[in-house]
Amino acid sequence: MSKRTVTLLLLIVLIAASVSVGLLNGQPKRAEKTKASPAPAKQSTPESAVPKPAAEAALAAEIDRILGSDTQQARFGIFVTSLKDGRAIYSHDSDKLFVPASNMKVYTTAVSLDLLGADYRWRTSVYGNRPDANGVIKGDVTLYGRGAPDLIGRPKGDAPSITKFADQLYESGVREIGGNVIGDASYFRGDLFGLGWQWNDLQWYFGAEPSALSVNENTVEVTIAPSSKKGSAASVVVTPNENYVHLTNDAHTADGDAPATIGVIRDLSSNEVRVWGDFPVAGRAFSAFLSVHDPALWAATLLKQALIARGIKISGDVRSRDFRAADNEKFDPQRSSELAYQDSEPLGEIIHRTNKESNNLFAELLLRTVGKERGSMAPDPDPKKNQARGDDQSGTAVVKAWLQQRGIASTAIQLRDGSGLSRLDLITPEVTARLLVAIAGTAGATTFHDSLPSAGKDGTLSSRLKKYEGRIFAKTGTLTYVHSLSGYATTSTGEVLVFSILCNDATADRQTLAAIDEIAGAIADFGRSPSQR
Repeated sequence: MSKRTVTLLLLIVLIAASVSVGLLNGQPKRAEKTKASPAPAKQSTPESAVPKPAAEAALAAEIDRILGSDTQQARFGIFVTSLKDGRAIYSHDSDKLFVPASNMKVYTTAVSLDLLGADYRWRTSVYGNRPDANGVIKGDVTLYGRGAPDLIGRPKGDAPSITKFADQLYESGVREIGGNVIGDASYFRGDLFGLGWQWNDLQWYFGAEPSALSVNENTVEVTIAPSSKKGSAASVVVTPNENYVHLTNDAHTADGDAPATIGVIRDLSSNEVRVWGDFPVAGRAFSAFLSVHDPALWAATLLKQALIARGIKISGDVRSRDFRAADNEKFDPQRSSELAYQDSEPLGEIIHRTNKESNNLFAELLLRTVGKERGSMAPDPDPKKNQARGDDQSGTAVVKAWLQQRGIASTAIQLRDGSGLSRLDLITPEVTARLLVAIAGTAGATTFHDSLPSAGKDGTLSSRLKKYEGRIFAKTGTLTYVHSLSGYATTSTGEVLVFSILCNDATADRQTLAAIDEIAGAIADFGRSPSQR
């Protein structure tokens, strides 16, 4: 799906079971891509700099001052270390466990980049019998996904698309399909959602199902606006609209001074969407992004529509299949003919989007891909459990094994998903910072560094820390009562510091974010006297 430029306005949303747009948990909107910037150069500290022991004491005093201001009720963990020599510069509860929110993506993207490489690509295929002399395929055709995050409906740029598959089949001589169009997501096995995800997150785009056959980021846009006449139905438009999502519009246009009381809900086991409430006649349109149920069936639906539009006759219907299918219904690509295929964009680009935009779906697909591809490096000791283990569980085991292989103590941390949406993820600031140091010593160092949001410039830091543009590159994280920021800061003397700031139990969002940014700024100002800041 293309990047979002629509801003979600603050709504008064009345949803059955108390679901509201406010439950978006601060998940960031889609950010625009930017050109990669070079990794910060490591420079020696000039003789005129403040002596390091004094500088470290000054930083500690400044951070302690910030923590002692308006943040007493929040729980902070902080660790700062030098990328150059590994010395610990500051530590505050750095060995304590914290819910990381989207700082979990640092773990997922770093490990997947190192183990799979920046040039890794996902292959999506169409399988079926070869067409006869009249262009007829006898039997079903299967759209088989292997976890590509960037498959879209219609062509755009280098991303694979459903339309291109229809074109490929037509150009190969296919004119009729005698069976069904099946969307197959069986490549991944495991839970449909992350362990510890809250049920009221699942209908929103940031809770989209991580299917091996995903399309359009498994999300639709619902745009709601008043009509020009009081008492008439409000306007509700679903985009893209391929009749996969079924809409019931019970929203009405109210008086100009009436409060907006719009509710939006998608049934969690179907694609029935209901919109209700009152919309003031003078109100401004807004959009919400909803996840879809059964993305593989959606992909099959889009493929059937694209094939028909291309002039290919379809005799059957659309169906979906995952790893839970009965043995006699399972699909084996090795026993079928590949009629068409497309490769995804390279993993390096996917990681760039994952971290800049804080894309949960991409992170979850990366985790499952690592589990599928490298799960053997972290097997379960019980052979039976290992055989039945989901690729998401394999992925988290691989991440922990990667840390252990680099001498980073990881026995205490708990990893339950790849995106940080889970409330069961528990990490420490020190392990996070040590991971950032470790990935900086790999072949993917520059790719990873440049995937992080740049302070005051792009991604989820575009409006924060503007004073430190070009000097702070860090991953943000936000859930209700949780904020985090971990990454790299280049001081005025050229030294690169690695830091992780995790905060839980933060009931005052504005003060907490201000404190985190002030701490990050103090880290970037390391070695400067107060008069020089």
